[in-house]
Amino acid sequence: MVVNTRSALLQRLQDIGQSLQQSGDALALFGLGSAGIERERMDRWSDLDFFAIAKNGKKARLIDRLDWLSSIRPLAFAYRNTIDGHKVMFDDGIFCEFAVFELDELPRIFYSPGQMVWAAPGVPETICEPVAQPVATKPEDWLIGEILGNLYVGLGRYARGEHLSGFRLVQVDAVNRVLELTALAGVPAALTDRFAPERRFEFRYPDQPVVAFMPGYTATPQAAIHILDWLSARYPVNAAMDKTIRQIVAEILSRAPQTP
Repeated sequence: MVVNTRSALLQRLQDIGQSLQQSGDALALFGLGSAGIERERMDRWSDLDFFAIAKNGKKARLIDRLDWLSSIRPLAFAYRNTIDGHKVMFDDGIFCEFAVFELDELPRIFYSPGQMVWAAPGVPETICEPVAQPVATKPEDWLIGEILGNLYVGLGRYARGEHLSGFRLVQVDAVNRVLELTALAGVPAALTDRFAPERRFEFRYPDQPVVAFMPGYTATPQAAIHILDWLSARYPVNAAMDKTIRQIVAEILSRAPQTP
């Protein structure tokens, strides 16, 4: 069994920084998330998220040739997941997700504040702080409307026999909007993730009935009712949509085979 200890993960970050320094093609390395300023969250299940900052004209070299990683330990898995970087796993099970940028690109990119691991002389630590502003948060009324729309359309497709599409609209898309709604509430910054509202949801809202929102492939009507009940108990819900969604669920369930 792979056991990535905190000390092993932090040492691997240092090793990557040293390898970048020795490559002669880089200016800095800074960690993000639990590899950045939130290291108190790092545990055996963590991966390493980081930005490698290339010298001018060297970005493509660091992306196209991963010898600055494989020289530390062999890579058991690697693929280019974005135009700027890769996801990789070393042969000892340490998993990394990274992007490579040049300094003049950073002001145009929004990212979570990071922590410097290594920097060449003259590279300011302030590059770990984003300059670009995040995309505006979706407003509450838009999210509520989307949830209701997802429930209505998803239930219609489910009733038609399109169970996969109905499942995704209700138990995936509508739930995603619920997560975005809950992310609007004031919670400790360390527990939030601007890019993924599902992250650490259980720690922010230990009493939320998430399992009832996603009871399984054959229970989409029940999921819709749980989501609607949760929503209407906390937010103003359009009465016509509330009534119509409940009627559709009742019709679907009335058609279901009765268990003897």
